Amino acid sequence: MTTLSTHVLDTMHGCPAAGMAVTLHGPDSVLATGTTDADGRCPGLFPPALAMGTYRLAFSVADYFRARGVALPDPPFLDEVTIAFGIADGGRHYHVPLLVSPFAYSTYRGS
Repeated sequence: MTTLSTHVLDTMHGCPAAGMAVTLHGPDSVLATGTTDADGRCPGLFPPALAMGTYRLAFSVADYFRARGVALPDPPFLDEVTIAFGIADGGRHYHVPLLVSPFAYSTYRGS
């Protein structure tokens, strides 16, 4: 069974990004939507098993930073960060972390 998780870290404030909206898109539709918890994670957001294929995680970065009181330009440099990734190895766990500030982000395949 292939599983998925994410963890969002706010590099501007040096803390987990609590309260960020996250959407999981499958090949043809939205599969799940949710909000990060106090630890910057979305437990229970993702389907219990994912098929091999291409997916996208969309993170509402500008809304999160505005809610934290950060003055952003209009339009913001980063509004929504979308990470397109593939699941090619069935039966494994895929972890997609996001480290983000209003002007930069980084991701990698975690464990």
